[in-house]
Amino acid sequence: MSIIEKAASKLEQRTPVISAPETTVPDLVQEPSTVLAEGAQSPLLPSGNPFPEVSAEQKAAETGTASFAKIDLERLRHANIVTPTGEYSLTAEEFRMIKRPLINNAFSGERKLKNSNLIMVTSALPGDGKSFCALNLAISIAMEMDRTVLLVDADVSKPSQLKLLGIQAELGLLDLIQNPELPLSEVLIKTSIANFTLLPAGKPTRNATELLASEAMAHLLDDLAGRYPDRLILFDSPPLLVTTESSVLSTHMGQVVMVVDAASTTQPALKSALTLVQHCGYVGLIINRASHQLSLGTYGYGYGYGYGYGQQA
Repeated sequence: MSIIEKAASKLEQRTPVISAPETTVPDLVQEPSTVLAEGAQSPLLPSGNPFPEVSAEQKAAETGTASFAKIDLERLRHANIVTPTGEYSLTAEEFRMIKRPLINNAFSGERKLKNSNLIMVTSALPGDGKSFCALNLAISIAMEMDRTVLLVDADVSKPSQLKLLGIQAELGLLDLIQNPELPLSEVLIKTSIANFTLLPAGKPTRNATELLASEAMAHLLDDLAGRYPDRLILFDSPPLLVTTESSVLSTHMGQVVMVVDAASTTQPALKSALTLVQHCGYVGLIINRASHQLSLGTYGYGYGYGYGYGQQA
């Protein structure tokens, strides 16, 4: 019995497992361990909800004033990242299967989860390929006819989404939390990929951990969850076992996707990470860099595509 099968059996069919194709993830996706600087203190944040209800006019203004970035699709293809050009690839097919239950959970009336459209993509440890999977998943969802996607780079100490996409930006998530008067439209980046918008990590600060755990961040999450009824918000979050902010963020999420490196993630690490998100209404596993043999073994155990992941887009 493999490591993943053992971890899955402990969950007693609570946590479905998804298999992603074997991939070579670029070095820039590997996330070194993050450590908060000693003596770092949280900045003073205003009390109350700094993100009041957004009017229809404000939503329209957001769409009209967001920054725009053209994405080099050929660059993405070379990095084995999904592109909305329609050509067949194993990666595209795998993420079509992975996204389906997440979309159903977010918008189906049968199983309504709180903040069901907020999805955290994380891992137990650095280097498991979570940023790679988060971007692939976001672009795959953006290819839906009636959905839009906001990808938030919440791994603020070691952000990688701007590098993966080959674009630049200064402001982002941390700037929004520190300055609630900053319009969301000034930090969002609308891209040349239809229905796909990015919220970068923002300017680095030694108080990143405290900011992500702050009340202002909680209000921002609530605001993002309710702002657009057709939008899924994906958070590329730090590894669970090297920082504390992901476990805090998970308390606001309707769904959690755990990326597991088939070659290196140990059973104790996976079990420890899953314990930190067991309160979440839905937790799924993506087995990254899985060999064909491991994938078949997973199917046979009943936690692969046959366990709710078999519907094509």
